[in-house]
Parts: sequence; C-alpha cells; structure tokens
Amino acid sequence: MAEKSESIAFGGGCFWCTEAVFKMIKGVLKTTPGYAGGKTENPTYKEVCTGSTGHAEVLLMEYDPEMIRLAVLLNVFFDMHDPTSLNKQGSDVGNQYRSIILYTNDGQRKIIEEKINEIRSNFDKPIVTEVKRLEKFYEAEDYHRDYYAKNPLNPYCTMVIGSKIHRIKKKYASLLSD
Repeated sequence: MAEKSESIAFGGGCFWCTEAVFKMIKGVLKTTPGYAGGKTENPTYKEVCTGSTGHAEVLLMEYDPEMIRLAVLLNVFFDMHDPTSLNKQGSDVGNQYRSIILYTNDGQRKIIEEKINEIRSNFDKPIVTEVKRLEKFYEAEDYHRDYYAKNPLNPYCTMVIGSKIHRIKKKYASLLSD
C-alpha cells in the first residue's frame, strides 16, 4: 500500500456500478462498498433499501494521491452518473441512490468544491451532489463486494454497469489499470 494513501467515499447510484468503474482506475488501491451518510447504526442492505435509514450506497476508496489526483477521480465520478438527479440514477430510485461525496479531510473538501464550481456550467440543471465529511462507514454485506466481476451476466450488470464501464473506458483509457 502507498505510504500516503487517502480515503474518500463516492455515492452515485448503485454501489455495484461505482465499484466496477473505480476498480479499473490506476491509483485506486482498495474499494469497499457500503453505507454512509445516514442515522441508523449498522444498517443492512434491506434496511437501506427502504430509504428510512438515511444512508446512501457508497464506495469507500483508498487511493494513492501520487498516482492519481483527487480532481481526476472527481472527473470520473461526475462522468459516471448524473449529479443533477436527486435521489435517482436511471431506474434506481430512493435517497440511498443519491449523489454524495464524503470527504475525510479539509483538503479534499476544498478540491471537491472547486471541481463542482468548475463543472457547474456543463449541466443544464443544478448539481445536487451532497458534500460532507465521512463520519461513519458501514461495510456492505459480502455478496455486494466485486458484484459486477462475480455476476457479469446478470441483466442489471450487462445493461447498466456494462454501459457505464464502456463509456468510462472510452473516455479515460489512459487512467485504466493493466
């Protein structure tokens, strides 16, 4: 692992999609799907899916800032989902699918705010991405980890995740791991 790695959590819809995309990126050292941003202690997937816990499905990432800058990770994040869609990504609907970034230090917060200001004019609607400090993170159940890699023929994986991966690979080919 990198000596000076940092962690950040991104929520941009289903965490299966977010993990599949960021696992491809050079400099991302570790990915863990889970839940954050809510009020319920130790939530389960079933509880989070009700929308009553306040948690979002997120991907906690450890990355090496010497290999990949946070600003570049943010570009991928904002390109892989619709940051103007409130509590919805495609057919996934509910506050657990909201656009959210959970930073772990004030330097990250500054970079996130700068990036949002930079890209704001690229969208016809306001960016609704929630930005706040990561207070608590709860790992998702084991079967959610590497879901796309383990279930590539699942219809959701082929249609939704596959198209995101194709789009990101095309736009960010230089960032992909070998």
